[in-house]
Amino acid sequence: MRQFTIHGFNPAFVLAAVLALATIRPAWSQSASVPPLPAPVPASQPEPQTGPAEQPSRSVLLIGGGDLLKVSVLGVPESDQEVRVDEAGNISLNFLGSVHVAGLTTTAAQDLIAKKLVAGGFFTKPQVSVFSKEYATQGVSVLGEVQKPGVYPLLGSRRLFDVLSLAGGTSAKAGKVVSVTHRDHPEAPLSVMMSNDAGESAKNNIEIFGGDTVLVSRAGVVYVVGDVHRPSGVVMDNGSDMTVLQAIAMAEGTNPTAALSKAKLIRRTASGPKEQPLNLKDMLASRAPDVHLQAEDIIFVPNSAAKSATSRTLEAIVQTATGLVVYGLR
Repeated sequence: MRQFTIHGFNPAFVLAAVLALATIRPAWSQSASVPPLPAPVPASQPEPQTGPAEQPSRSVLLIGGGDLLKVSVLGVPESDQEVRVDEAGNISLNFLGSVHVAGLTTTAAQDLIAKKLVAGGFFTKPQVSVFSKEYATQGVSVLGEVQKPGVYPLLGSRRLFDVLSLAGGTSAKAGKVVSVTHRDHPEAPLSVMMSNDAGESAKNNIEIFGGDTVLVSRAGVVYVVGDVHRPSGVVMDNGSDMTVLQAIAMAEGTNPTAALSKAKLIRRTASGPKEQPLNLKDMLASRAPDVHLQAEDIIFVPNSAAKSATSRTLEAIVQTATGLVVYGLR
């Protein structure tokens, strides 16, 4: 049989090619199609908390003995009461009688009272309001060497320096140790060291809470008496070290009539006051070491007259130094 060609093409070959493409196209189309995107993975959910409920921050105000509360139920004006928390932490309410609220926040007290009203059958869904008119337990006591010792109101938390400012700042006799006793840990007071260094001061500026007690210690004092320009008690600034010549300088130096080689240092010991000689003349000439002092030391500089230098007994010198305490440090 004769085969025909169209424009140089063999019809049988063209037909075979068309049939082949028809067979291959479905497979090619399926393989070339874009695969479907995978289903999104749901975000993992946090595990439910099974531990104990988080304790309220110490900066949250808690109800305590002596606080004055206003308790009311919305829509029931006759239920309004102003009650003061007794020493046991209880308040006496209409319908309910005694309810213990000490140690609770006002929000927690509202929930407690509402539950008791429902449990007693007095209300179905009461909206209870507890408002603290006076936080008697939220004052901070500032004692010791401050300008104005006393109890100051403190709502929330403040820093140590803020509290000292409320008391007018520290006095000239203040030491470097500040004792802070937290209300919830009265058996473990904290000792904070005051410093002239800015970095140390910022680190020691701890939080103070209502009910805490701040006690500022007194600095060590040395006494300079006798033939000096200004007999006085000299405060050891911030508990720093002090020497005999520094103390003499704080007393504005010795008088021209002073017997420098016959000065004495009186130091308190467990067995009573003891004295030791001080040769101020050699110290001033750098022929003798400058002696380091301790708190409550007494430096006595006698007059150059022989009688004056020997007639002052140890008891008389101590009494003179004690008189500086009676009349105040200068």
